[in-house]
Amino acid sequence: MDVNAKKIKELRTANGWTQQHLADACAISLRTVQRVERYGNASQDTVLGLASVFEITQTEIVLLEALDEAFSDEEDNSFNPNMQILFAALFGAMAGALIMFFVK
Repeated sequence: MDVNAKKIKELRTANGWTQQHLADACAISLRTVQRVERYGNASQDTVLGLASVFEITQTEIVLLEALDEAFSDEEDNSFNPNMQILFAALFGAMAGALIMFFVK
């Protein structure tokens, strides 16, 4: 996930913390803090830890482009019409089988 590396470094230095202190507070490695501040790339767990330690929301440090990508993947979030037909057929078959079972 892409994060605002400059803001993270500014928050760290504003608190007077070293990279090691931030790593210890977030329960992550020093190398992870260095990577985040240099390349602006972090896992969801790292973002959660940073936001918690800085007492801010995750959206304040995640870049908007990363949020847009996470929520705009239409292939992952939409149903294929063929899948809808398949689910309808399966549901119909199951409903019919239940009706037949209880009607006996």
